[in-house]
Amino acid sequence: MFLSSGLKTLSVLAISIGLTACGDRSWWTDDEPKLNAEQISRIIPGRVNDRRSWAEDIYDISEQFGIPQNKENMCSIIAVVDQESNFVADPQVYGLGEKAVKEVQDRLDEKFKDKLGDAIGGTIAGYFQQVLKEQPSPEDNYLSQMRRVKTERELDELYREIFDYMSKHYHVSALTGAAKLVGQDVGEKMNPITTLGSMQVHIGYAKDNKREGGSMADLRTDLYSQYGGLYYGIHRLMMYPADYDKPLYRFADYNSGMYSSRNAAFQSMLNDLTEAELDLDGDLLLYGKDGSPKSAKSQSERELISVFAQHNILVTPRQIRSDLKKEKEKKFEDTATYRAVAKLYQEVTK
Repeated sequence: MFLSSGLKTLSVLAISIGLTACGDRSWWTDDEPKLNAEQISRIIPGRVNDRRSWAEDIYDISEQFGIPQNKENMCSIIAVVDQESNFVADPQVYGLGEKAVKEVQDRLDEKFKDKLGDAIGGTIAGYFQQVLKEQPSPEDNYLSQMRRVKTERELDELYREIFDYMSKHYHVSALTGAAKLVGQDVGEKMNPITTLGSMQVHIGYAKDNKREGGSMADLRTDLYSQYGGLYYGIHRLMMYPADYDKPLYRFADYNSGMYSSRNAAFQSMLNDLTEAELDLDGDLLLYGKDGSPKSAKSQSERELISVFAQHNILVTPRQIRSDLKKEKEKKFEDTATYRAVAKLYQEVTK
């Protein structure tokens, strides 16, 4: 599930409130810098079932990753879990069934017809539509079953059942060929559930950081478990290098993308160097639906080119584009573009 910009703002506010509540020091003393599982459980909201079990998993996973179990880190993790799922490993999602039907139908056209053309994509999309409407029976077809699902796991498992039926009853060779053209397993590409578990981790991130072997189906099942959802969520929240002095910035990154807070600060510096008023959205490039950069220049990119030209800074538009492609990485801070803006900002704001 992806949050709108408004919801992202609300999420950050909710987390801030959560951290404030976590600031109660009635049970905390300065000579106990490391929390044990019992202390962690006290931070978890009282409405949560089996707080001790969640706390033990958080402690164990933090230990594995070498994350200090101090109050700030534990409060950060707990606030995100509470935001994403209210401490439910497989939470119910209001209106999920109807949304899923629309999403699957949209993806049939988008992922097959648009990418493969009407010849291959249209044929396979037609197979899917037929199966959804007629199987396993016309009276209780997959579309009807999909409308009844209440949790992401139910939808995920139903979808895999549908694709399994497809692979057994239709032209598997055509599906395999399409998979190669699309660039990954067709079933995975078509799956409308892209973020999973109690911390809503993107399946692509989990795949890149798998804790054990197995298929994509195994990985998805792991994410729906209490431990697996926490494992990948804590990894996503805490295990990338960032020079943030407040946990709130990692929370913003969790919703908006890695380093979006740093990038927004970069845009803020650029704002002081130009008459334009940049949106501090943390995106320095424009991106397509597949996540790849568009050729069109963003407002930030255009202003960088203009500012560098005005100040005779020898960073070419081509170099700027190359540097901005690193905006989702720590090493963006080492680029000529980043350093030039930081230096000019210091000179102008002395």
